[in-house]
Amino acid sequence: MAKRKQVGKRVEGWKAKSWYKVYGPEAFGKAYIGDVISENPSNVTGRVLQTTLGEITQDYGKQHIKMRFKVKNVAGDAAYTEFIGHEITRDYMRGLVKRKTSRVSSIVMVPTKDEKDVRVTVTCFTINRAESSQIHSIRATISKTLSDIAKESTFDEFSKMIVSGDLAKEIFKAIKTIFPVRRVEVIKSKVETPVSIEA
Repeated sequence: MAKRKQVGKRVEGWKAKSWYKVYGPEAFGKAYIGDVISENPSNVTGRVLQTTLGEITQDYGKQHIKMRFKVKNVAGDAAYTEFIGHEITRDYMRGLVKRKTSRVSSIVMVPTKDEKDVRVTVTCFTINRAESSQIHSIRATISKTLSDIAKESTFDEFSKMIVSGDLAKEIFKAIKTIFPVRRVEVIKSKVETPVSIEA
């Protein structure tokens, strides 16, 4: 049986794909995050990439802060992202725990001034062991402080405060007026995607 003749040059696999450089949002200086490969730019939109704050800022003392970005649009061979959340590594958190103290965690959903809903997890490390009533007061203070700051901030401003440590500093100042506190960390954040309702 005669072989079928191939017309033209066939391009297979990775040879048919293109590389796209991925950049962070304006709030993080449009820093270069990495590269993705795809045969179609439409397949790049929606991809999620993870890096660390240390990689973005070249400050390797910030390697414990893992950040997640989602590609929202592609222009040429460049892909631009939006911040969708962060998380502190477990090893770093273990190093903050000390005996005879309390670790108080609170998860709060807050809307920003431009109506982005962000779920924020804050952990407070006290100097002395706290009683249940004091823990309740600490959690209430965390919730109020987060809500007050979020409603006065755009999403870009709020996300930058989260990973820079500025948000943790503001919460620390609020808590120390009601109980001795050693450290406050915003250990996790996640942007909540609105659920579309079918008519």
